[in-house]
Amino acid sequence: MKKKIDFRKALFLTVVYVIVVLGALVCLFPLYWQIRSSLMTNTEIFIMPPRLFPAKVMWENYPKALSAFPFWDYLRNTMTILIPAFCGTVLTSILTAYAFARLNFPGRNIWFLLAIASMFLPGVVTMIPTYVMWGKLHLTNSFIPLILPAWFGGGAFNIFLLRQFFRGIPMSMDDAARIDGAGHMRILFQVLLPSLRPVVITISLFTFMNLWNDYFGPLIYLNDESLFTLALGLVQFRGSYVSQWHYLMAASTVMIFPMIVVFFIGQKYFIEGISFTGMKG
Repeated sequence: MKKKIDFRKALFLTVVYVIVVLGALVCLFPLYWQIRSSLMTNTEIFIMPPRLFPAKVMWENYPKALSAFPFWDYLRNTMTILIPAFCGTVLTSILTAYAFARLNFPGRNIWFLLAIASMFLPGVVTMIPTYVMWGKLHLTNSFIPLILPAWFGGGAFNIFLLRQFFRGIPMSMDDAARIDGAGHMRILFQVLLPSLRPVVITISLFTFMNLWNDYFGPLIYLNDESLFTLALGLVQFRGSYVSQWHYLMAASTVMIFPMIVVFFIGQKYFIEGISFTGMKG
């Protein structure tokens, strides 16, 4: 009987693993096809039947693609937006979540509900009034509308997620720190934050990905081509080199490479985040 149960369990696990592997291959195939196309000549890409591997690896497609448009200027603009917006999002979301989870102030629950309600409001609803506001302040065609909002709360989803993790940490840790003379900032950054490292890193990774891939924001607020980010520059590059698919695939691969690196770095911390949820109580 036991052998029969073990056989069924082994069969079930085998089927699960096969399904997972097949699903991973399906998800990874477009990425492989993009990288494969970036290493081919433009003619070879359209050969029928398609080739799985290039006849000759064309590494020179990458420097040619990057020299075809001001890649380094666009990268500098992207980092000019990303670094302060990233810091503002992570820092202010931590502070706001701590306030909602640990501080008692009038209307705390109402303000939290309003923050959560903003998650259900489509961005297109507030797009026009927000643009008009920045226009009245004469701040369009600059990086300020893309950076400054990050320093006012960090986003409702981040606040909600961090607040739930803060509430999972016993208040006795705060009380013990207060007995030792610690204030709110010391309690937050020296007592509570080390326990929240997995969720903070997870939020940081999501924030980085959102900022790196942001196309809609720069499209709305930036008119000067010298201020374009990589996302905008890649679309412009596609319009200029619409028939040069090998260069387009090379530029796209360079664009997504940091995301791949961030994903592999973040895998470990996602697992830590899952294990962290089990220590609440």
